[in-house]
Amino acid sequence: MDIDTLLFDGEERMEKAISALERDFGKLRTGRATTSLVDNIKVDYYGAITPISQLASVAVPDSRTVTIQPWDKGAFSLVEKAILKSDLGLTPMNDGRIIRITVPPLTEERRKELTKVSKKYTEDCKVAIRNIRRDVNDGLKKLEKDKTISADELKKATEDVQKITDNYVKKADAKAAAKEKEIMEI
Repeated sequence: MDIDTLLFDGEERMEKAISALERDFGKLRTGRATTSLVDNIKVDYYGAITPISQLASVAVPDSRTVTIQPWDKGAFSLVEKAILKSDLGLTPMNDGRIIRITVPPLTEERRKELTKVSKKYTEDCKVAIRNIRRDVNDGLKKLEKDKTISADELKKATEDVQKITDNYVKKADAKAAAKEKEIMEI
């Protein structure tokens, strides 16, 4: 393994941490309806645990409503039960043809709670990024110990790792700021 491979691997892992942060943010319910609200809900469909998106078409006709239209009429009650069991805290309405979920506006207190949750997700992401930095730096030190690279190359490479880390921490902060703005928006 060489310096470039270590740096590339570290950067790739940091990118995955940012992607995980985006997925976590997608699960956070803001006052706006999105299809990602139901992405993680699984339905016990004839013995197979299946995501809603594989059983039905999910759409957002307006900013407060998510519609789910199962392709199989037998799946209506299963999808409804799965939504009720989920931690969304939303009640689906079934008219026989389509399931509607109305997203109520958030209270000020709930907005503040969600902001705290988003900060926790961001901090978890930053910790993951720093752990990746540590792993890459350990790999670089091992290369130096094995006499594969010089002390000067080690110093330059660790500076590069720090620049990459700073860049990804800034990305996480920017995503957090955008999510907080979205949560606090009425």
